[in-house]
Amino acid sequence: MSAIDRLRKLRAFARPAPIVAAAAALGVAGIALAADVAGKDDAKVSLLLKTRLPKTPINKLDCDKIDGLCEVTSGANLFYVNHGARYLIIGRVYDMETRQDLTAARLLEINPDMLVGGAAKANAAVSDDGEAGEIAATARGVGKTSAPVRPVSLNLSGLPADGAIVWGNRSAKQSITIFTDFRCGYCRALASVLRGMDVKVVERPISVLGSRDIADRVYCSKNQEQALHAAYAGEPFKAPASCDTKGLDANERFAREHGLNATPIIVRGDGAVLEGYRPKEFLEAWLQGTRS
Repeated sequence: MSAIDRLRKLRAFARPAPIVAAAAALGVAGIALAADVAGKDDAKVSLLLKTRLPKTPINKLDCDKIDGLCEVTSGANLFYVNHGARYLIIGRVYDMETRQDLTAARLLEINPDMLVGGAAKANAAVSDDGEAGEIAATARGVGKTSAPVRPVSLNLSGLPADGAIVWGNRSAKQSITIFTDFRCGYCRALASVLRGMDVKVVERPISVLGSRDIADRVYCSKNQEQALHAAYAGEPFKAPASCDTKGLDANERFAREHGLNATPIIVRGDGAVLEGYRPKEFLEAWLQGTRS
């Protein structure tokens, strides 16, 4: 075989190489394009928010977490906008499949010590200055709502023994009463903290997020404490027979009469009220302030 023939064969074998290289290049370009598309909404919404809420610093923007909405974190505040950043939503987003309050869980990540005073209050529509004021002013067009003023102390003596689920260390020196909702992320977090403390817990469920059906099942369970923690964890528990739930009705009436329309509400032995989730160290110190 001549040298020319050998060269021709080598060229024939070498011809696919540019095609392979081109395909590889297209693959890389496709990955880059997909990444660009994934972040396109975030970039667009971020730009629009800078124009429409110029005084509001945007710490984090997530347009992939909830279908059709972008979650916006601004300091200790949390709100939502649609992907066109035209509509601003201040309130709670609840996942009905997982039974999780997504807003409560996210707020808890941002600031574990914050108060839970209802959606608008928790999301900082409270001031006319700075970022919170701007968000509040944007939302103010839908009108104002006024909730009953919650007391700084509560007298629980009028509540019947029925309606309470007692758990924890029943013989502990410290006792604490909590008004909770089984679909409340903060309540779940609080229950987890209280399980690690030497305290008697008197839990009185109220239905703020439509959880009365769960409360009935927990209350009627043979092992209420076990059912309670299973309910918070979203785990199945044995369906109990029906029972008298008038005590839960009493909890609901008491909550309405005293303006307890957010959870959790924590009541110390001397009647002092604490609203919202608190970490273990805070609760232990707060409980030591109980008057004899």
